[in-house]
Amino acid sequence: MTTTTAAARGHEYGYDDLARLMRRMTGDEKHGPAATSTLDALWVLYDRVLRVSPGSVDDPGRDRFLLSKGHGPMAYYAVLAAKGFVPVDWLEGFGAYDSPLGHHPDRVLVPGAEIGSGSLGHGLPLAVGTALGLKARGLTEPRVWVLVGDAELDEGSNHEAIAYAGPAGLERLHTLVIDNASASWARPGGIAARFEAAGWSAVTVDGRDHEALYAAFTAPHPGRPHAVVARVEPKSPPV
Repeated sequence: MTTTTAAARGHEYGYDDLARLMRRMTGDEKHGPAATSTLDALWVLYDRVLRVSPGSVDDPGRDRFLLSKGHGPMAYYAVLAAKGFVPVDWLEGFGAYDSPLGHHPDRVLVPGAEIGSGSLGHGLPLAVGTALGLKARGLTEPRVWVLVGDAELDEGSNHEAIAYAGPAGLERLHTLVIDNASASWARPGGIAARFEAAGWSAVTVDGRDHEALYAAFTAPHPGRPHAVVARVEPKSPPV
């Protein structure tokens, strides 16, 4: 597993610091498993793939990352803090009335957040619209990434987005599916097969293996949108 560091607000934070940063967020309704399931994939994206930084959050040429799985944002906030998008001190107020770091990210309050995440199932359609909007503006370099959960794919809005994006050839669109076996319904052939049937490029990897994630994130997929299914340990059942 690759561990790298990056400068953030005068400090050096790496992957090994993320657990400590997440521990600074306390209180109820933390959705811990939903957050930790995304941690490794988020780190690899922000550390090695996404072309966006605290100084380029308003740059039209930046890559866009949309967190559709917004009910477990602790890992997202920890990565944003490690990379300097938000002050580390904000983490301690997570979920408080006057904190910008809510239980669902708010794009107006959180620097670097592209969408407000709330109702599951709307992130992928928004990513399709973002990719179409960039193409219409002649911005061909920015890539659009959206992170969804496996259970989120039960929503019909996602099926419509998947069915549209493949034939439309949205090459700059990328979907990261965190598969922690929490979906209610299995899909014949697995999640990747659903995307492939709609004309996407798709690959399934170990969601804790940084090198495998990086290879999947950067795999060429000319003329097609790309899906990466990151398998992690199953979500623990409620007790």
